[in-house]
Amino acid sequence: MSEPNLRVLKPSRKKPVPGDVFALSPLDGLFLFGRVIRADLPRERAPMPGAYLLYVYRYQADDLQPDRAELHPGALLLPPLFINQMPWTKGYFQTFDNWSLSGADLVAQHCFLSAGRGRYFDEDFNELPGPIEQCGDWALKSYRKLDDEVSDALGIPGAPV
Repeated sequence: MSEPNLRVLKPSRKKPVPGDVFALSPLDGLFLFGRVIRADLPRERAPMPGAYLLYVYRYQADDLQPDRAELHPGALLLPPLFINQMPWTKGYFQTFDNWSLSGADLVAQHCFLSAGRGRYFDEDFNELPGPIEQCGDWALKSYRKLDDEVSDALGIPGAPV
């Protein structure tokens, strides 16, 4: 299997917690930033037990000093997503700070499509009447799938299969 576009930064076994701010870096050397919204979720609140709900922002910088004003819910690179701890343990995500979460840090309404059910749900698995802008998938993303989606969103060639 080929290497992803995301480069290894600093592996960590520390479990992420809500408010953690992390960096990820495509091969171009710039940093993107993300934020943990919910952590270590139970099965009824996530597609898989132990999943993390997070945001990835479109803001880029050449160091780990992001402009906090740029990391807001209107500036998401991807819809909110669920992932496991593997991007941290493999070093693709590097947590470097924790900013407590407030309502202003969250999208107004989370939306996730459950493809198997053909219906839309919020982050607590309450059914929604239909899609809402920035609707993600009620599925656990792998770091490889996230790598592909980040590459596509940035317009860079995906990692070879």
